[in-house]
Amino acid sequence: MHDDGRERPVHRPGPVTRTRVRQVSGSAVRDRRDDLATEEPLEIRLLAGGESRTVAITMRTPGADFELAAGFLYAEGVIGPGDIAAIGYCTDEDLEPEERYNTVTVRLNLPTLPDIATLERHFLTSSACGVCGTATLNALRDRCPTPASSAPGFAVAPQVLYGLPHLLRKAQSGFGRTGGLHAAGLFTPDGSPAGVREDVGRHNAVDKLVGSALLGGRLPLDRHVLLISGRASYEIMQKAVTAGVQIVCAVSAPSSLAVDVAREFGVTLVGFLREERFNVYSGTERITPDDNA
Repeated sequence: MHDDGRERPVHRPGPVTRTRVRQVSGSAVRDRRDDLATEEPLEIRLLAGGESRTVAITMRTPGADFELAAGFLYAEGVIGPGDIAAIGYCTDEDLEPEERYNTVTVRLNLPTLPDIATLERHFLTSSACGVCGTATLNALRDRCPTPASSAPGFAVAPQVLYGLPHLLRKAQSGFGRTGGLHAAGLFTPDGSPAGVREDVGRHNAVDKLVGSALLGGRLPLDRHVLLISGRASYEIMQKAVTAGVQIVCAVSAPSSLAVDVAREFGVTLVGFLREERFNVYSGTERITPDDNA
């Protein structure tokens, strides 16, 4: 409280943070405003049966926090469809007002807290490495034992894929301002955008998309193409497999484990999608010429 008794306005972190920089270009020097991609911690708590537990802390770009929490918990196998009763920012009076927007509580329709053995421990994830050490390929096999089967008539023409990076970039308003955000986009087989999310971490952007679909009752995403703005890692493929995505595209390279996951679970994996060319590492049957699509 201020001395005059008035309550201070609560600062809610946004996706973009303004700062001042000194720009040097050749012999020219000038001070100017710059926009940075906001990076803030998000604590995810579970509440069930009167018990509360922190299950994760992730560094993220504020925005779509409830989707991020839902998508993360679903991808990690902690919850299933219909388990979420409500999601809200924390109202814990022990927290500073500014901190409450960095803590999300997920209330579950369950009598007790679920087993979080898949998370192994309380952990910190970074925008660089994803959710490190929380799952193995064997754990993914246990959760998703059946390879993906193509939805009837589900195939995408190369000409459609060629246009997706442009559509994704066009929807990246945050990247346009900061140059520091990754993006994940969902597209229909004809290339129509079905959702785009941005974040400092590729894995967070995917969680936001999956969380949106989970909360909206739109899972599985078996008739959508997922495009990510960077490389395809194990974490990205794990999230795609659990959400039922059958085609994953990346503008950069896939990792070896990402390719292993794609081949084992029957997911079409496309890498280096740029300038009207790409590599197909798995599931070539879903990439068809225009006259056969």
